[in-house]
Amino acid sequence: MSGFGPNPWIQRHWDWRAAANFVFGGAGSGLILAAALALPLGPARAVSLPLGLALVALGLTCVWLEIGRPWRALHVFFNARTSWMTREAFAGIALFGVTVAAFFRPGDWMEFVLGFFALLFAWCQAMILRASKGIPAWREPKVIPFILATSLGEGAALAVVLAVAYNMPSPLAYGLLAVALLARAAAWMVYVASVAPKLRGAPQAALVAVTPVLLWIGTFGALALAALAAALPRHFAMLLALAAAAAAILAGWHAKRTLVTRASLNQGFSLPNLPTRGAR
Repeated sequence: MSGFGPNPWIQRHWDWRAAANFVFGGAGSGLILAAALALPLGPARAVSLPLGLALVALGLTCVWLEIGRPWRALHVFFNARTSWMTREAFAGIALFGVTVAAFFRPGDWMEFVLGFFALLFAWCQAMILRASKGIPAWREPKVIPFILATSLGEGAALAVVLAVAYNMPSPLAYGLLAVALLARAAAWMVYVASVAPKLRGAPQAALVAVTPVLLWIGTFGALALAALAAALPRHFAMLLALAAAAAAILAGWHAKRTLVTRASLNQGFSLPNLPTRGAR
C-alpha cells in the first residue's frame, strides 16, 4: 500500500498536522457560526468569538508546521484562482477581521456577516478535500455536507457549554446542536455508503469503523446528555453539557482524522498508451 506508481497507496503527505487543521479549524469556525446563530449577546457570546478564533489559528498553525519549508508559507496567497488552500487562507483572514469587529461592535447585521465568513471558511476546508481528485475518499462530493455539518455540530456543542457555564439559557443552542448532529449523522451515512465500495482493505475498514462511534457516541449519546443538561439544575447541567460536548466533538474529530490520514487511499494512475522502442 505504500509507494508511488500505478498501484494504489495511502498518501503520506498529509499527516496528523493536516488533519488538525480540519479538526481545530472546523470546530473554531463552527463555534463562531453557532454563536452568530444561537447565542444571545452577553458573556457566553463574548467568550465564544476569541475561543473560535484561537481554534482556527491553532489549526492553521498545525498545517503550517507540516510545510517542508515553513517560511515559504506566504506563497499560499499567490494562487487564489486555482487553489482552495489559498481561498481558505483569505477566508481565514476575513474571518479574523470580522470576528474582531463583531466582538467590539455586535449587531444584527454583524451577526449575518460573522455567520457568512465562518461558513465560508468551513466551505473552503470542505472544498480542499473535494479538489483532491486522486483520492476517492476526498473527491466524493458528499464529503462537503459532512464537513459543514460536523463543523456546525462541534461549534454548537461548545456553544451549549458556554451558555451553561455563564448561566445564559439558550434553547436555540440546544436546538442547533440537535439539528447539526442529526444532519452530520445523515451526511456521514450517505457519504460512507457512496465511498466505502470504492476503497479496499484497511482504508475501507477504517472508514466503516467510524460509523458506530459517530452514531452511538457522537450523536445519540451526545444528544441524550444534552437533553439531561437542559432538564436538570445548573450544577448537574454543567457536567452533562461538558460530557455531551466531549462526545460530539471527539467523535467528529475522530471521523475527520480517519478521513485525512487513514482512509486516504490514492488510486494510483494508469498509462493506457506506452511508448515502444523502435515503433513508428
